[in-house]
Amino acid sequence: MPRHARRQLGRDTAGNSSETAERKRMMADKVLINLATGLEDGERVTVAFLVAGAALERGHDVAMFLTKEAVRLALPGHAEGVACDGCPPLARLFEQFAQGGGELLVCPICVKSRKIGEDTFVANARLAGATPMWEWLGDEARMVFSY
Repeated sequence: MPRHARRQLGRDTAGNSSETAERKRMMADKVLINLATGLEDGERVTVAFLVAGAALERGHDVAMFLTKEAVRLALPGHAEGVACDGCPPLARLFEQFAQGGGELLVCPICVKSRKIGEDTFVANARLAGATPMWEWLGDEARMVFSY
């Protein structure tokens, strides 16, 4: 067996196999961004997508939990505009988030109250309330940002 393969079968300081330690490390790489603001506060939306994009670039799994007016961001063509002088275009950030594997978890109660059909969502969005959001997040330590 090659030396690098034997090293991979080693143990971490807690006595876990390297495979278990790697699995735990991978699980800890989830980032959840709670966004409750839509385009009524474009700067807040921009910052949320900037943080999400940076996390994706670092190799994290990223989901954005959209609530209240933010659920409209799951609709095609809604994430448009520039929030402030010097801010990047929201459409570009939104596209980078989707291309990087970011997922939009959309509050079903908020969608229903706004009479939005989930069949109109962008490809990386799905209905997901509190329980599915927690299932995605898991039980390990995670990073959560709220905007």
